[in-house]
Amino acid sequence: MTPSNFLRPLAFALAFTAVAATAPAHAQTAAYPAKPIRMVVPFPPGGGTDILARLVAQKLTEANHWTVVPDNRAGAGGTIGIAEAARATPTGYDIVMGQKDNMVVAPWLYKSLSYSPVKDLTAVAHVAYTPVVIVTQANSKFKTLDDVVKAARAAPDTITYGSPGNGTTIHLAGEIFNGAAKIKMRHVPYKGSNAAMMDVLAGNVDLMVSSVPSAMAQIKAGKLRPLAVTSAKRSTSLPDAPTVAELGYKDFDVSTWYGVFVPAGTPKDIVTTLNAAVNKLLATPEMKAAIIAQGAEPQSMTPEQFGALLKTDYEKWKGIVQASGATIE
Repeated sequence: MTPSNFLRPLAFALAFTAVAATAPAHAQTAAYPAKPIRMVVPFPPGGGTDILARLVAQKLTEANHWTVVPDNRAGAGGTIGIAEAARATPTGYDIVMGQKDNMVVAPWLYKSLSYSPVKDLTAVAHVAYTPVVIVTQANSKFKTLDDVVKAARAAPDTITYGSPGNGTTIHLAGEIFNGAAKIKMRHVPYKGSNAAMMDVLAGNVDLMVSSVPSAMAQIKAGKLRPLAVTSAKRSTSLPDAPTVAELGYKDFDVSTWYGVFVPAGTPKDIVTTLNAAVNKLLATPEMKAAIIAQGAEPQSMTPEQFGALLKTDYEKWKGIVQASGATIE
């Protein structure tokens, strides 16, 4: 047998062995998901992130015959849940509903975080964006945002506003408004939106700065009065609520977004599968209506587009946080 004839079957055997060794991994990816998917929700039940996460988990389960299970891991402005997701094995069976607070604001507020959103997580699918809304109890003496400003100027540091926690976009929206209106309202942080909501309904705090999804049920029930939204344009869900910019605070624009992330290193085909499944949901009239009913605006993106948004906002909010002087130990 010539050397070339001897080497040919040997090369074929080696190639076959290599293919066989990699086949199980490819087969496992192709079969994804072959078991339940855990969706980490980094806030308590009942808030805006939780509402949208459970909606996405439910619809993914129904539409694809998957099992997507929400798992609330709340605390520290959502950073505890994000950190847990970032540490998870990158197999596609641990995903997380992140949002602007814990993905692009928290890294500049907290002096030490165990994760980098742009290095330790991969953007999968943008779900929705929403303005922040300033609300008060329905029978409050504050009928308009101007009423709040006048009262705050007359008695600095006496008007209180609640938020879902220190370091959230919502907290900073209140601080940014303080600066724009040249007033000083006192921030009262809570562990999630529900706790803040209960206190504003009880009259224990004057105002709440909230995502629209978190406040929408109580607004619809007539228990909360929206004074203004903080986005550049009015909310589809609250068309009668003026924007802060309309009320004389030029270029005021603070909103938040929500989306699905996975640990960095998750196979690209799994990212593509998840993105396609979420975007298919967002294209349905039923899902669009469900998201709008919660006070958010559905918006789909490719993983690349969502990743670019993450990086852009990450750098943008560095300057905003530094200008505010806010820090959290």
